[in-house]
Amino acid sequence: MVRKLLFIFALATIAVSGCNSLKDSKPIMPIEDYEKMLVGRLDANYIGTQNCLAACHTHDKIRRDFEASTMGAQMSSTSGMPVVDCETCHGPGSLAVEGITAERVAEDAAKGIITECRNETFISIKDLPPSAKSLICLKCHTANSTFNLHDWNAGTHAMEDVDCINCHNIHQGPDLITNPREIKDMCFKCHEDIKAELSLRSHHPVLENKVFCNNCHNPHGVVGEKLTRGGTVRETCTRCHAEFRGPYTYEHADLTENCLECHRNHGSPNPALLIADEPFLCMQCHSAHDTADKVTYYTRCTDCHSRIHGTDLPSPSTGRGFTR
Repeated sequence: MVRKLLFIFALATIAVSGCNSLKDSKPIMPIEDYEKMLVGRLDANYIGTQNCLAACHTHDKIRRDFEASTMGAQMSSTSGMPVVDCETCHGPGSLAVEGITAERVAEDAAKGIITECRNETFISIKDLPPSAKSLICLKCHTANSTFNLHDWNAGTHAMEDVDCINCHNIHQGPDLITNPREIKDMCFKCHEDIKAELSLRSHHPVLENKVFCNNCHNPHGVVGEKLTRGGTVRETCTRCHAEFRGPYTYEHADLTENCLECHRNHGSPNPALLIADEPFLCMQCHSAHDTADKVTYYTRCTDCHSRIHGTDLPSPSTGRGFTR
């Protein structure tokens, strides 16, 4: 009986220890091999940016710009694949500089030739699908410090196969932040219809560089529609037009949440970005009314109803006429 109990206890011990071993995190291959697999080059090794750029001098300007940039200042790692480095995006570089020695560089220099590396051995970023291109950037830029990218994958741009490289060029210079004055030209490459609207008589002053596209839109993705920064259209508009925020005692029914019921957001041939000129805009909901002498005046409604967005003071006549 004792032997049976000891045997059962031994089996239980083995079973428990076996289950615990299944919970342990034991990679089946070295971490560096995983990284090679992720970038798609199993036949190359990481050698570090300094070794890459010391051999190939065609990238000297890019090297200087990168070292002066924010990402270049962050270069550090103990994992074999630098956190921010040339090889982070382009893949392992051992094959690219294979056979490039100091002697060869000196010989080429004597002939007036700049020694070049074998660029074809790097990852062909331009041939990757859009989501894969973005993933190269997102593996670093989805950290907690980059809140504006948390909704990227659910955003319109990602869903429409727009990738980071369509808008950003990290080799353009040491300053990697997009200049606000350049944003509109970047957006207009795709949004030509919006550019046309902004050329209409009444428009938001985007072309004049007084308002920028990202004042209203977050190109990196948001939960709301049209990538607007506010949760609703009204919240987005009142970020600048706070005088119409309210709440008011007397509010314009059914229009308090969506400014686009009366206004166009980018440009309009009518004053104040209206979708139609007065009084025809108002007459889409309200019938014309007669004056005391029974003559209907087709003039601007807001000449009398000046507080059309809402007011806390009742109208002298009806109490709801938005006249003060």
